[in-house]
Amino acid sequence: MKKPESVLITGATGYIGGRLVPVLEAAGVRLRCLARRPAELTSRVSRTTEVVTGDLLAPESLERALAGIDVAYYLVHSMGAHGDYLEKDRVAARNFGDAARRAGVRRIVYLGGLATGDDALSKHLKSRLETGEALRKSGVPVVEFRASVVIGSGSLSFELIRALVERLPIMICPRWVSTLAQPIGIDDVLAYLAAARDLPGSEGRTFEIGGADQASYGDVMREYARQRGLKRVMISVPLLTPRLSSLWLGLVTPVYARVGRELIAGLKNRSVVTDASALEVFPIRPVGLSEAIGRAIRYENRAFALTRWSDARSSGGDPRRPLDEARFGNRLVDQRRIQVAVDADRAFDPIAKIGGARGWYFGTSLWRIRGAADLLVGGVGLRRGRRDPDVPAVGDTLDFWRVEAYEPGRRLRLAAEMKVPGRAWLEFQVEPAARGAIVHQTAVFEPVGLSGLVYWYALLPVHTVMFGGMLRAIARRAERDTV
Repeated sequence: MKKPESVLITGATGYIGGRLVPVLEAAGVRLRCLARRPAELTSRVSRTTEVVTGDLLAPESLERALAGIDVAYYLVHSMGAHGDYLEKDRVAARNFGDAARRAGVRRIVYLGGLATGDDALSKHLKSRLETGEALRKSGVPVVEFRASVVIGSGSLSFELIRALVERLPIMICPRWVSTLAQPIGIDDVLAYLAAARDLPGSEGRTFEIGGADQASYGDVMREYARQRGLKRVMISVPLLTPRLSSLWLGLVTPVYARVGRELIAGLKNRSVVTDASALEVFPIRPVGLSEAIGRAIRYENRAFALTRWSDARSSGGDPRRPLDEARFGNRLVDQRRIQVAVDADRAFDPIAKIGGARGWYFGTSLWRIRGAADLLVGGVGLRRGRRDPDVPAVGDTLDFWRVEAYEPGRRLRLAAEMKVPGRAWLEFQVEPAARGAIVHQTAVFEPVGLSGLVYWYALLPVHTVMFGGMLRAIARRAERDTV
C-alpha cells in the first residue's frame, strides 16, 4: 500500500492557515504544523495533528519540522513586523525552501498576491511575488496561487469593509476605492489550496485565482451595505494619500495604521484574473461577490470567526510585545496579560472559581453596583451566582455571564447576559512559560450603534481600573494558592 502523504502547514496560527488546518484534518491528512509558540496552537488542532516548534528565521529549527514531509504549505508573511519586512520575507522563504529541498519535500504550496498590469508594484505585492520566486529558487516544485481580495469572516479585507460601512453613514472615498479587483471567498481559496496537494505532475505551476465577479472596493462596500440593510453615502475625492488614508483607517477600522498603509498602497494595483488556467485545471467554480459577502456575514459570529487576520503573528514580529487595546472589526477589545510564578494549573485555579460567592477578586462593590443597575433595567443582575463553586461547565450561568467555552487548566470564555447596547465577552487563557505561566485576560465588546460606542468609551476609565485590578488579583491568588 502507498504510504499516506505527510503535510506541513506553516502559518497555522494565521487567518488562512488556521482555516486550512480543519479542512485537511477532515480529509484525513497526516498533518504537522510549524509554530514558534506551540502552546498557542495545540488546543486549536485535533489530537492527530502534530505541532512542532520552529522559526523560519532560524534555519536550524526547520530540519525536524520538514522531516518526512511530502507537501509543505507556505502561508506566512511579515507585513506586520517591525523593520524591513521585505528582507524578512526573503530570508524566511529562502531558509524554508533550502530546508525543504534537503528534506526531500515533493511540493511547496504557496499563497501570494495578484497584481495586474504594468504599474509599479506596492511594497506588499512586491514582497508576495518575491517570496514565491525565492521558494522556486530552492529547486522544490512550487504551486503558487495569486489571489485577489479575500472575502471571509475575520479576513483583513472583510473586517476593513465591515467596520467602514457599519460605522460611517457618509464615507469620503479616495481614489483607491475605485481600483478594480476580483474578490474571492475564503471557502474557494481553501478549496484551491487543498486541491493543490493532489495536483498531477511534478512540475511547479502558478495560478491566478479570483471570484466570479470583478468589483472595486467601493462595489464591495455597497454590496455589504445592501445585504445589511444600511443606507450609505459614498463621496469620491481624488486626494488622500496612502499615509493619510491609513491614519484615517486606523481611527475607524481594525487596521493598524502601519499595516493599513501597506494595504492601501497595494490597492493602486488592479488585481483581476488574466489567466484562467485555474478554472481548467481544478474542478472549482468560485462564487460571486454577493454570495461571498453573504457567507462572511452569516459566519462572522461563529466563535468570533474561526480565525481572524489579527490572529497572525508575523514571522519577524516580537512575540513579547503586549497588545493593550486593539480593535477587531466592529469589536472593541481590552487585552491584558500577566506572568505568574506558578505552573499553568495553579494559575488557572482562581479563574475556574471566579464569580458567585467568591466574587470577582477586585472592586466587589463596583460589581454589585453594576449588578443592581442591571436589575433596574430588567437584566439578570448578579443573583444567579454559579452552579458549582469550583468547576464551570459550558452552558452554566455565572452571575450575569454564561460559560461559552471551558478548557480545564487553560481557557474560560464568558458571554455577557447583562443589559448592554451590544454584545460582550470576557475570556481568560493560561499558557505555560519558561518561569511559571502567563495569564491572558481579554474583554470584547461589540457595540450596536452610537449608543454602544458611547457606552464603551464612557466606561473606559472604569474598565481600565476593574480589568487591570482583577487580573492582578488573580495573579496574587494563584501565587498564594489560597483559593
